[in-house]
Amino acid sequence: MKIFVLLSRFPYPLEKGDKLRAFHQIKELSKNNEIILCALSDEKVSKESIAILSEFCSEIKVIRLRKLSVYFNLIFKLLFSDQSLQVAYFYNKKAQKIIDSLIQKQQPNHIYCQLIRVTEYVRKSKIPKTLDYMDALARGMERRVEEAPFYLRWFLKTETKRLKRYEHFVFDDFDNTTIISEQDKNLIVNIKNITTLVVPNGVDYQTYQHKDIQKEYELIFTGNMAYPPNVDSAVYLANEVMPLVWKQKSNIKLVIVGAKPAPKVQKLKSDKVIVTGWVDDISEYYAKSKVFVAPMQIGTGLQNKLLEAMAMQMPCITSTLANNALNAEPNKSVLIGENPNDYANHIVQLLDNKDLYQKIASNGFQFVKENYTWQGSTSILEKLITQNNNE
Repeated sequence: MKIFVLLSRFPYPLEKGDKLRAFHQIKELSKNNEIILCALSDEKVSKESIAILSEFCSEIKVIRLRKLSVYFNLIFKLLFSDQSLQVAYFYNKKAQKIIDSLIQKQQPNHIYCQLIRVTEYVRKSKIPKTLDYMDALARGMERRVEEAPFYLRWFLKTETKRLKRYEHFVFDDFDNTTIISEQDKNLIVNIKNITTLVVPNGVDYQTYQHKDIQKEYELIFTGNMAYPPNVDSAVYLANEVMPLVWKQKSNIKLVIVGAKPAPKVQKLKSDKVIVTGWVDDISEYYAKSKVFVAPMQIGTGLQNKLLEAMAMQMPCITSTLANNALNAEPNKSVLIGENPNDYANHIVQLLDNKDLYQKIASNGFQFVKENYTWQGSTSILEKLITQNNNE
């Protein structure tokens, strides 16, 4: 089958969740299908990145979005329309012509869109198509309102309403819809959302595997550090949780690893809090750390960081919000924090109690190994796509 994959970002390097998901899905789908990749990008894509994806795609088209035209379009849509700005940011009439031409040339059997950001380009196409919502984008935006500076709240509230409306109406334009977790599925506002198929993420077990090396850090938190939910979590961990930990264990070191750390994250740097920025191999930092902590307070979706840490046999502590998507058993495969005291107590207990440390680490590894593989999750997607085309 020939599958046309349309993305809002080029899926490499793997510093963001949507890129990670798209990359591994393309890799798995390419084993039995021909993949034509069309990716929008507001920044230059390196030849090296394109070469990596060329292993899995028969054709790759990168459509560059110029920032000036993007910002002009955003201002126009904000003032003179009710269109979601997430959609407006990635929509461009010249890009529309290129995509139409590419589809006409390739005549794919199926179109696969990741995120509602790109759906305007193909929503009226007669070719069978699937939309991967990935996560409940509107609800994620809504959760950021209360934590945002006062001057951004009006904008976030406005965009939340527009996103909810768009998520609802675009649903019926697609033959299939998928999403990353049951929790996110229930947050898509559409009477037919029960038909949305959950396609979870997996883990690259070759990259993320246990390494018996000397530990340099007691605690680690990872992610794209420009992403507001990760920024919020890093600040919460460093400013609310760690002072309670340091009262009991004064020499504990926390390493915060991830690309493009926001100013709020940069300000957390100290002799006990290391902020790395982008690293070539994040698995090395997992291996050098003892405990993974992800106190996610806002946001949606499945936390890849938890899957990766569990795959490396690290005991993990996270929030109810994050675990509702992960669905690990509390106190068996993961520890749950509801407030700073909970997190601090869990951290100290894991560092002091070797039996508890090993129990959570081992059970977490078994849980993720049994439930989260790219081969298994993408087979769900592939079956959906091929069934649709065979009907």
